Amino acid sequence: MKKFFKIMLWVLVGALFIGTFVFLYKNSQPDKVTYAIVSPQTGNIERTTVLTGKIEPRDEINIKPQISGIITEINVDPGDIVKEGDIIAKIKVIPEASQLSSAQSRVESARISLADAKNKYERNKSLFDKKIISREEYETSETTYQQALRELDAANDAFTIVREGVSKYNATESNTLVRATIGGLILDVPVKVGSSVIQANTFNDGTTVATIADMNNLIFKGNVDETEVGQLRVGMPMSITIGAMPDINPHATIEYIAPKGTQENGANTFEIKAALEIDSVSGLRAGYSANATVSLSKSSNVLTVPEGVIEFSGDSTFVYILTDSVPEQTFKRTAVTTGASDGINIEIKEGLDSIARLRGDIIKNN
Repeated sequence: MKKFFKIMLWVLVGALFIGTFVFLYKNSQPDKVTYAIVSPQTGNIERTTVLTGKIEPRDEINIKPQISGIITEINVDPGDIVKEGDIIAKIKVIPEASQLSSAQSRVESARISLADAKNKYERNKSLFDKKIISREEYETSETTYQQALRELDAANDAFTIVREGVSKYNATESNTLVRATIGGLILDVPVKVGSSVIQANTFNDGTTVATIADMNNLIFKGNVDETEVGQLRVGMPMSITIGAMPDINPHATIEYIAPKGTQENGANTFEIKAALEIDSVSGLRAGYSANATVSLSKSSNVLTVPEGVIEFSGDSTFVYILTDSVPEQTFKRTAVTTGASDGINIEIKEGLDSIARLRGDIIKNN
């Protein structure tokens, strides 16, 4: 009985040893590799680039006052349509003390001069009626009197302008009335009634009362990398995609390519402007983020293969053509001439025909 158990033990040890040997042997053998097979197709290859940017009005004007003061009335809201010359706001002038004092002094001086001229005129008129003085002397005093009247009138008007900002001679063109300089849509009104505003001059830009834009004349403004800017030309078409309005795909035409690049996030980019077609701007708003797709090159009805099957070696390109599949796949390395690529498929100009079968990706390990 003991002999039987000893024999069985040795049999088990032997079986375990043989099993381990077989297992290690199998695992030491190379895996059998099977490749997917692809065939050339006839199709179109189009290389495109995508520019990021936004939609902007071509003409966006900041309306600034011609006089400093306090806003007393605002006649528009963002979204309103205005015409050139429409009144945007009214300003109350806060006169400077020195200017007001000077204007008052001018009025008083004009009154004194008028009183003196009037006395001389009336005296000379009486003497002229009595034929005591010549007509020339009389007419000279009359002219002086008329000039004194005009000076007082002008002094009073200047005083009114300093105090109120309005002239009685051109009240409709008063600097206190802020008017639209172009027709269009009110994009923004950054001031409120009671806000202080400063006129634009050589020392400051002035306070913006409203921003107006012609929303029927929009452009796409974006940036392109320096590696692709050389392939763009003025007049090239582009298709616009707007994230906020995915159902609208306006078309545009490049009209400006910046001659000088700018550094942005470590990359050198060039500004691009493209005019949107008039019939495709309806419903668009200023500031929408957008992407523009531009076709850099296109080849139609050419032989194409997936770019992944191409082997690049220096300036040469190769593919592996299936020559046999039994008992295992066998391939022949073949030189080909490639053309345009869209990043997925690539054009084959020479070296293949449409019936070739090429090695693709690994699909199975046995």
